[in-house]
Amino acid sequence: MPTSKFNELLARQVGNEFAASHQYIAIAVWFHGQDLPQLAKHFYRQSLEERNHAMMMVRYILDRGLKIAIPGVEPVRNDFNKVEEALALSLAQEQEVTESIKELFAAARSENDALGEQFMLWFLKEQVEEVAAMTTLLNIARRADNLFDIENFLARERVGDHGQHGGHHGGHHIHGVHGAHGGHHGGGYGGGAHDSGAPEAAGGSL
Repeated sequence: MPTSKFNELLARQVGNEFAASHQYIAIAVWFHGQDLPQLAKHFYRQSLEERNHAMMMVRYILDRGLKIAIPGVEPVRNDFNKVEEALALSLAQEQEVTESIKELFAAARSENDALGEQFMLWFLKEQVEEVAAMTTLLNIARRADNLFDIENFLARERVGDHGQHGGHHGGHHIHGVHGAHGGHHGGGYGGGAHDSGAPEAAGGSL
């Protein structure tokens, strides 16, 4: 397949997704070290989701007969002064990824790449939910009287379990105790039903 802007951007986005996964690991570890197990659990799960996104893109690139070089990632931020800082960074990261996904979709459309456009539709919907969920979590943290309020909230209701029930209503994007959004995770954190509309990940989702 000839080189295209869409293919180049998608290969670059693989690296962006792995970078996001590493940043979420760092945030999860920081929360873990602050004795905030619910926040840590949430971000360990978020890290796996971003890894799965990267591997979905790798699978798509391979299925279309293209070569892919798995990139390294830049150092991530490991220290924060308060919970809101870590959550604000996470929201900014999701907003940046959203812009990248929008650019990918636009590139596929401009090149009349129907397969690429269809592939990116799932990620566009995913990012709407990702940003909304992270916004909710940051707002709750800013309104909370203390850190236990945030922990108790996450213990009661899970933020960001997208794709398992065919969509969301309302701003919190909260569901029961299932696995991570999109049904990506066959194991860990409760498993959950697989989203039949989610792209396949190279090597299988975690």
